[in-house]
Amino acid sequence: MRLIVYQNMFNLEPQRQGGLAMVEKDCRGLACPQPVLETKEALEGLREGEVLRVLVDNEAAVKNVSRFAETQGHRVEAFKEGDYFVVEIEKRGAGVPVGEISCERPEGEYWAILFPSDRIGDAEPELGCRLVASFFKGLREMQPKPQVILFYTKGVFLLTEDSPVLEDLQHLEKEGVEILACGTCVEYYGLGDRLRVGKLTNMYEAMLTLGRATKIIRL
Repeated sequence: MRLIVYQNMFNLEPQRQGGLAMVEKDCRGLACPQPVLETKEALEGLREGEVLRVLVDNEAAVKNVSRFAETQGHRVEAFKEGDYFVVEIEKRGAGVPVGEISCERPEGEYWAILFPSDRIGDAEPELGCRLVASFFKGLREMQPKPQVILFYTKGVFLLTEDSPVLEDLQHLEKEGVEILACGTCVEYYGLGDRLRVGKLTNMYEAMLTLGRATKIIRL
């Protein structure tokens, strides 16, 4: 007989009483890729045969979470309950390390990301800021990572003590991603004593760096 124990959604330590646990993770209201990252973390704490129920509030999240779990080799079933969706995942095996299911970087490839703003897109500021936060959370989990990220114009505000993505950028820097800030831009906005991550560069050095890049992404 299998004993299924529901646990508090805020406590990811499965509660087991001689059987297998069923864990519920509420990801409603979270922007992409956060539901996938929360799912990944929750699955790592489960044993084979245990079940994770992920609650989401939109079909895009259903597809993203389901696709991730399926690529890890787990059994997935998605359905609607009331005004939200449930992705039910039965853990099978240890899963596949995320780095192994990512695209390998071709030998000699060197790619850079350009960040000219403190938000993404030209929509409402709140939406643009949410997209920035989601982007860098996803980049932390991504393999392979870019070699360099160049921040210029208002993008340099993301490197300051008040940045909502400061922790993510510091993490990326520790992993070897070069974080560069346009020195002219930092001086123009008077941010010299507020930078908490990255190093200053000038336009000539930036051009040399970008000249080595085989791929450049501008956001």
